[in-house]
Amino acid sequence: MKRHADPPVDPWSDSCSSRDVIGLLASKWVLLLIPLLRRGPRRNGDLMRGIAGVSQKMLTQTLRDLERHGLVARRDYLEVPPRVEYALTPLGDSLAKTIASLDDWVIRHYYDMAKTRDAKEPGESARG
Repeated sequence: MKRHADPPVDPWSDSCSSRDVIGLLASKWVLLLIPLLRRGPRRNGDLMRGIAGVSQKMLTQTLRDLERHGLVARRDYLEVPPRVEYALTPLGDSLAKTIASLDDWVIRHYYDMAKTRDAKEPGESARG
């Protein structure tokens, strides 16, 4: 039986499901969560404290999406009280390296971008 090749991935096509992955990766919560998990397995509370402003609902939803896409593994220790940890999979770790580069770029260029933005939008100040 002849095996069919996977169709080409074309995120510029509106019919390509790779856009779902791009949508996931464009989430600010994903971009903040993945680097935290790169430091090692974390429990829910650790993640809540590490990302100021994230709600429990958004954290849970984001972790589930990452787990469904194979980027995060959930480990339930089946203990009382409950203990669950989240860790990056090898695929998630490869993404974390890419996000780290983006984080570095943002840190280096944030004020350059903020100055340009503020020069075009009088009355707003740069926030960091």
